[in-house]
Amino acid sequence: MLNVGSSFSKSVVAEDQTIRDIARLSGDINPIHLDDEYAKQTVFGRRIAHALFCQNIISMIIGNHLPGSGAILLSQNFRYRKPVYIDDTIETTVTVKDILDGDKYVLTTVCTNQKNEIVLDGESVIKWTV
Repeated sequence: MLNVGSSFSKSVVAEDQTIRDIARLSGDINPIHLDDEYAKQTVFGRRIAHALFCQNIISMIIGNHLPGSGAILLSQNFRYRKPVYIDDTIETTVTVKDILDGDKYVLTTVCTNQKNEIVLDGESVIKWTV
């Protein structure tokens, strides 16, 4: 059973191979994600992870942990606050904010880096069919 305030967190490192796998699977081969020399010339100064990196962690938490099996995603919104760099450790926390109609839940989603800076925040609405 989920209650307002129920929460789950997971830490994941933005490893080079993970970023390359996301590029391969998504088709997003922007050199800002893959090419060190190119990335040095950008405003970021080094390679950054795809937006999908944090989104995948959120999806994994919703599908496997909070609430887990039977979760159906209805909507999501995100605000990207800071870049995620290669080798950053991202702590992702999903928390139940509100319960709608008994089987729909509003979840807050927050990703922070190893400096405790918010890199992404937003909300997801899910239906839990269990």
